[in-house]
Amino acid sequence: MPGMPAPAADERQTLLNVLAFQQNAFFAAAYGLTDEQARSTPSVSALSIGGLIKHAAGVQKGWTERAKYAPEFPPKDERPMAEIMAEYADQYVMHSHETLDGLLDQLEQQNAETLQVLGSVALDTPVPVPPEVPWFPKDVDHWDVRWVAMHLIEELSRHAGHADIIRESIDGATMYELMAAHEEWPETDFIKRWRPSA
Repeated sequence: MPGMPAPAADERQTLLNVLAFQQNAFFAAAYGLTDEQARSTPSVSALSIGGLIKHAAGVQKGWTERAKYAPEFPPKDERPMAEIMAEYADQYVMHSHETLDGLLDQLEQQNAETLQVLGSVALDTPVPVPPEVPWFPKDVDHWDVRWVAMHLIEELSRHAGHADIIRESIDGATMYELMAAHEEWPETDFIKRWRPSA
């Protein structure tokens, strides 16, 4: 994938291209890391690269289901709210039994499903606002699929920025050199591929 999203002739493809670009950022941020490094929290934040990858998959899953079932609600999660919130908090943590490759595989699968659903549902389709979620607005009845796509772009770009800072805290690697290595860009005087330090 090039260093910027590809232009497109219509609104939907533009949304999908920008979303795919943000999805791909996590693969670059994780490039060349060990499981231990992906699990580490080297910055002032409690976040790790692995935890952010889990959350990127989890947040897309929730919003993709809302878009897929719109204009109806997806099947209701009947678990107690405390259990649902515990699972949500767990999205941010890469546990000792989890591997970076496994988390990246899950993200890759979810990325594809998200793009497929958002590429097939009419952008104007109303997406109902769940009233039981405490941080959702109480004065809005629905979003639309267009809004969901924009929200996912916003959510993933925020966390991709977190991942960039955490990765630089781990080994000094920065976005363009990681993208160049992950995507195997030709090297220039300005952009060199990231390589592990000796």
